[in-house]
Amino acid sequence: MLPDLDPVVVHHLVNTLGWRDLRPMQHAAITPVRGGLDTLLLAPTAGGKTEAALFPLLSRMSEQRWTGTSVLYLAPLKALLNNLQPRVEQYAGWLGRRAAVWHGDVSTSRRRAVLFERPDILLTTPESLESMLVSTKVDHRLFFAGLHAVVVDEVHAFAGDDRGWHLLAVLERLTRVAGRPLQRIGLSATVGNPGELLTWLQGSGAGGRPAEVVAPDAVEVADRPPPGDIELDYVGSLANAATVIAGLHAGEKRLVFCESRQTVEELGQLLREKGVTTFLSHASLSADERRRAEQAFSEARDCVIVSTSTLELGIDVGDLDRVIQIDAPATVASFLQRLGRTGRRPGSNRNCLFLALDGEALAEAAALLLLWSRGWVEPVTAPPEPRHIVAQQVLALCLQEHRIGDQLWAQAWNGLHPFEESGRPIVRHLIEHGYLDQDSGMLFIGPAAEERFGRRHFMEMTAVFTGPPEFTVLLGRNELGRVDPSLLTEKVRGERRLLLGGRSWRVTYIDWRRRRCFVEPADGGGRARWSGGGWAYLSFELIRAVREVLLGTDPPVRLTRRAVERLARERAEKLHLVHPGGTLIVREGEGDLRWWTWAGFRANATLTATLSEVVDPVERFDDCSIRLREDLTPQAWRKLTADANDRLCLPEIDEKALGGLKFSAALPERLAAATLAARLASLDRAAVVLSEPTRFVST
Repeated sequence: MLPDLDPVVVHHLVNTLGWRDLRPMQHAAITPVRGGLDTLLLAPTAGGKTEAALFPLLSRMSEQRWTGTSVLYLAPLKALLNNLQPRVEQYAGWLGRRAAVWHGDVSTSRRRAVLFERPDILLTTPESLESMLVSTKVDHRLFFAGLHAVVVDEVHAFAGDDRGWHLLAVLERLTRVAGRPLQRIGLSATVGNPGELLTWLQGSGAGGRPAEVVAPDAVEVADRPPPGDIELDYVGSLANAATVIAGLHAGEKRLVFCESRQTVEELGQLLREKGVTTFLSHASLSADERRRAEQAFSEARDCVIVSTSTLELGIDVGDLDRVIQIDAPATVASFLQRLGRTGRRPGSNRNCLFLALDGEALAEAAALLLLWSRGWVEPVTAPPEPRHIVAQQVLALCLQEHRIGDQLWAQAWNGLHPFEESGRPIVRHLIEHGYLDQDSGMLFIGPAAEERFGRRHFMEMTAVFTGPPEFTVLLGRNELGRVDPSLLTEKVRGERRLLLGGRSWRVTYIDWRRRRCFVEPADGGGRARWSGGGWAYLSFELIRAVREVLLGTDPPVRLTRRAVERLARERAEKLHLVHPGGTLIVREGEGDLRWWTWAGFRANATLTATLSEVVDPVERFDDCSIRLREDLTPQAWRKLTADANDRLCLPEIDEKALGGLKFSAALPERLAAATLAARLASLDRAAVVLSEPTRFVST
C-alpha cells in the first residue's frame, strides 16, 4: 500500500517508476522527514536512501510552498553527485521543481545559470558550498534565503575525518545565513553507533531538536548473505591474482577492490596482458579518465573494473555480478559497502571473493570476516581536537563577511564546540602572526593568509586535506592523471616510463615549473608509485580478531584449500607470539625483545609513549607489537608497569608530521602537535592491555 505522500509523487511512483509499494525504510522515513525532524536513514548500499529522503521532502516542499533553493543535497564525491543528478532532476520535475549540481568540475556558464535560476534542490560538496559562501560572485544571503533542509549522503564517510568537522562548521554558518534552523537528514550505510552519529550530525542543535534514527532494513547487519557467498582464497602474488580473476566468472561483470593506487595500476596492466577487458578507477586518474572508464564498464558485460575505495560509495556502475577483494580493507564498514555492490538483481546473492597475496593479509582478511560474521561494525567517531579546522573556519568567515567583530566571531557557529570561545587562543595566534589583521574592534584577512592560502581566490582554504605534491600527466592536451614526483626524479637507464590508467607511457617532456609531464604510448615497462594513502591504522578489535584467527578460530565462510594450507602455516609460524589469556614478551635469539600486545597501532603508540624508558629508541612499534630494550628483565617490567595505568600519556609527535595537518601553520606549534597526538592515541585500549597479564617467553 503506497504511503501518504503528495498525490503527484504517489502518481509518479506508480505510473513512472512502476512501484507497487515502498521499502520498509522508505515507509518509516516519511513521518519524521515530513515532520521536520533531524533524521538518520540507515540502510545497506542500494537500499533506496536517496528516495527515502527526497520523496517526503518534495511533498513538504509542495505542501509548504517553499521557494528558491530550499534543499541542499551534500555528498563526499563529485562523481556521486554527477551520478545522482539525473534521478534527482526527474523526481523534482514531477512537481515542476528543478535540481542542479555545483562543484569544481561544473563550467562557469553552468554556475551562472544556477545563480540566475536558483534551483529548488542543489547538489554539491561541503567544499563547494563553502566556496559559494566566500565567493565575491555569489550573493549567499540571497541565494540561501529560502533554505530549509540539508541532506548529507554517505554521512558516515564525513564523520570519521576532518571533512566532518568542516561540514558541521559550514552548516552552522549556513544556518545563520538562512536565518532559521535547518533540518538535517543523514544517509548512511550500517554503522556501529547510529544514535551517536545522528547526534553528531545535529551539531549545535543536538539535545534541543527532535531527532530519529530510521533503520528497519538494518536489523540484520547490512543484509548479510549466507556464508557460502563469501570465499577466502590465498594466491601468493598479484600475478597469480590476475590469473585467478582472468580464469573465473567469464562473461560476468567483476569489480575488484585494491588497497592502493599502485596495486590498481599493476593489476590492471596484468589483466590487460591476459586479454581481459579492464577499466581502472582511482583518485590520481583524471576525472575524465575515471568517468570514461566507469561509463564503459557500466555499459559492457564481460569485463573487470579495478578500483580503490573510489567506487566503494554509492556511484552506480551498472549491474554487477561479482566483487573481488585483493587482501583486505581496513574496516568491516568498508567491506559492507563493497559487498553491497552485488546482489541487486532479483534472485542473486551478495558475494565477495577475497584473494590474499601473503599470509599476513590472509589472517587479516579472516579476522575481518570473523568480526563481520558476529555483526560487529566499527563505531564512527569524529577525530578529536580539530584545532586546525577552527583556524580555517575563522579565516573563511572573514572571507565570507569581509570583516567580523573581534568579540563576536564565535557566534557564527551557534555554540558548536570547539568553534566557540575555546578557540580564542587560536584567534590570538592568527592575529599575532599576520593571518588576521585587527582594527577598530574588527578582524579581517591579513597578509600572511593572503600569501599562504590566497592562490586562485583562496581555493586552498576550502579543502581540509593536504595532498602530496603530484605532477599532472598529459597526452597531448588530454589529462591522464597525476603521478608521484619521485618517478620523474629517480635515476633510470634508458627511457623513463610511467604506468597510469593500466597502460605504459614514455615520458617525452617534463615541465618542472608547472609540474606537468608529457607522454606518449609505450609497449610496456611502466612503473606506478604514489606517496601517502593506501594504508590505515588497524583497530584494536581487528588486530585482536587476528590473534583469534592465529589461535585457531576460522570465520564461517568458504575457505579454499590454498587458504586453509597457508593459514595453517601462518598459525604455526606465529603460535609462539599469541596467547588467549594475555600478552607475551618474546625474546628471539640473543636480542630482539618484543612485546606482542595485539592491540592496534594507536594503543601501541600510547603504550610506547607511556613506557618510553624500556622501548627501543629506533625500531619502536607496529599494529601488533612493541620492540623493547634487550636488557629488560621481568622484575624491572613488573615494577615499571605497576602504576602505568595511572600515567598513560599521549604519543610523541615528530615535527615533520605537522606538515600533514593542513592549516597547522596557522596554529601555535604546541597546539598542532597536541592535535596530532590526541588523534594518534588510544588511552582506553592501552589501559586494557596494561590490565592483562604479561608473560616473558624465550624461543
